[in-house]
Amino acid sequence: MPLEAPARIVSELTSRGYNAEREAVTKLASAENPRAALQRVVDELPEDALVVRTDHVDAALSRADATADSPGGSTGPDADSAPGSRTDPSVSTGDAVPDPTAADGDTPVETKGGGAADRSVDPELRSLEIVGDMTGQSTGTGEYEDFVAVFRDRLERLGSKLRGRVNHRPASAIQDMPGGSDVAMVGLVNDIRSTASGHWLIELEDATGTFPWLVMKDREYVDLVDELLCDEVLAMEGTLADDSGIAFVDSMYFPDIPRTHEPSTADRHVQAALISDVHVGSDEFMEGAWNRFADWLHTEQAQHVEYLLLAGDMVEGVGVYPDQDEELEIVDIYEQYESFSEHLKKIPGDIEIVMIPGNHDAVRLAEPQPGFDEELREIMSAHDPQIVSNPSTVTLEGVSVLMYHGVSLDEVIAELPEEKASYDDPHKAMYQLLKKRHVAPQFGGHTRLAPEEQDYLVMEEVPDIFHTGHVHKLGFGKYHNVLAINSGCWQAQTDFQKSVNIDPDAGYAPIVDLDTLDVTVQKFS
Repeated sequence: MPLEAPARIVSELTSRGYNAEREAVTKLASAENPRAALQRVVDELPEDALVVRTDHVDAALSRADATADSPGGSTGPDADSAPGSRTDPSVSTGDAVPDPTAADGDTPVETKGGGAADRSVDPELRSLEIVGDMTGQSTGTGEYEDFVAVFRDRLERLGSKLRGRVNHRPASAIQDMPGGSDVAMVGLVNDIRSTASGHWLIELEDATGTFPWLVMKDREYVDLVDELLCDEVLAMEGTLADDSGIAFVDSMYFPDIPRTHEPSTADRHVQAALISDVHVGSDEFMEGAWNRFADWLHTEQAQHVEYLLLAGDMVEGVGVYPDQDEELEIVDIYEQYESFSEHLKKIPGDIEIVMIPGNHDAVRLAEPQPGFDEELREIMSAHDPQIVSNPSTVTLEGVSVLMYHGVSLDEVIAELPEEKASYDDPHKAMYQLLKKRHVAPQFGGHTRLAPEEQDYLVMEEVPDIFHTGHVHKLGFGKYHNVLAINSGCWQAQTDFQKSVNIDPDAGYAPIVDLDTLDVTVQKFS
C-alpha cells in the first residue's frame, strides 16, 4: 500500500466534512482505485452521516465489484496506486520526526508503521464510564453560605480519611483540655507563619473554631511545612502547652494516597493517547505536528490506540492575557472551535474521545468548569466526543483516569520549594495534589474556585492515572503507584511565554498501555 494513501484519504474526507474510522481508511487505501472508491463511498453516504464507517466502505466496494464483474464493466487504471514512498519515522521522546521539506502547516506524510492495518475492534470489548461530571449541575450563587458549605464538605470528606489515624478532637474541645494533654485535630490549614525564633505556627480550623499548632524548627518533619498550602485538610498530633493555648506538634498527616494502592489494569492490550493544550487559533498552533499525530493514529503502529483524552485548552481563546489578539490567527472564538473541529476530524473515527475544558476555553474560569454549552458541542459533533467537566474521572476498561486541566499547578509551583514542584518536572507538582487528595486546595490565590453544593475538586477515590495539562511541559512518573502525566502541548512558544520564561514541550503524545500502565511518548514536532 502506498505510504501516503491513508493520509491523503483522511485529508480528502476531512475537506468534505467527514471523519472516518481507521478500518474504513485502510480499506479505501487498499482498494484498486482509492480515489474512485472514496468518491463512490461519499456519493452513497446517508445524508445525515458524519463519520465514514467500515460498513459504508464495504457496501460501496461490493457494489463496485459487482459492476466490474458485469458484462461491459471495468475498473479502469489506478491513478493513485503509487503517489510516493516517503517515510518519516514516529519516534520516542528526544528525537524529532525528520521532515526537512515540509513547512509546519503542510500536510505531513504518514509516519512509521508501513501503512494502516486491520483495526476492527469489537465494541463489546470497550468500556468507558464518566464519574464526577458536574455539567448542568452548578448550584453556586456566590453567597457566603455557599462558601461555607463547600469547605464543610471538603473537611468532612477528606477529614474522614484522617480521623481513623488520630484520636481527633474538635478545636473547641481542645481549648478546654488541661495543659500537658495529648491532643489531635483534623482541620483546614487556616494560616502558616514563622515565629521570631524560626519555628512554624500552623493554625487549623474546623467547624467549631481554630487552634494554633507549633512546629519546632529542629524536628525531623519540619520540612513538611514547606509543602503546606492554605485550605488543605491536615491532621496533627501533639502535646498541649501548660496554659493549653497552643499545641506542640509531634506528627502530621496528609489524606494522601495509600502506599498499598494497587492500580487496576485492562484485561487486554489497549492504549490511550493523553494530550492537552491544542490551542487552535493561535499563530503558534503546530498544525504540521497535529497532522503527523493524526496520520500516525491511522498506522499499524497505533492500531491499539482506542481512546484519546484531551485535558483542556482546545482553542487559544480570546482575551485570556494582555495583547493576546496580536498572537491570534483566528480572532473569533466560534471560528476557533470550527477550526478545531476540522482538525479533530482527522483523528480516526473509531477512537473514543473524552474532552474537558481549560482556562483558554469558552467556559467559566472558576473551577469546577462545566463542559461546553450546546452551541459549542454542536460545532464539535462530527466525532461525537464525550465532553465533560473539569475535573472529571473517566474509567477506561477498569482503569480510572482523573482528568484535570491543571491551573492550580501554577500555584503549587509558586508556593513550594523548587525541588518539590517545578515547571521542569510538572509531575512532581502533581504528586503534591495527590498527597493532598485535592486538585486545587488553596482558595483566593491564582486559581479561581466556585462554591457548589459539594467540593467537586476533592479526590474522593484514588485514580489509577492522573492526567493534567496547562503548564505546557511534559512529565510523568508514579506516586504510590498512581501514574501522573502532564502531557505538554501543541503550541510553539508565544511572545507571552517568552516574557514569562516558559519553554514549552510541544508536539508530544504520551501513549499509555492500559494493561500495564507503561508509557511511551511519541514526538511529532
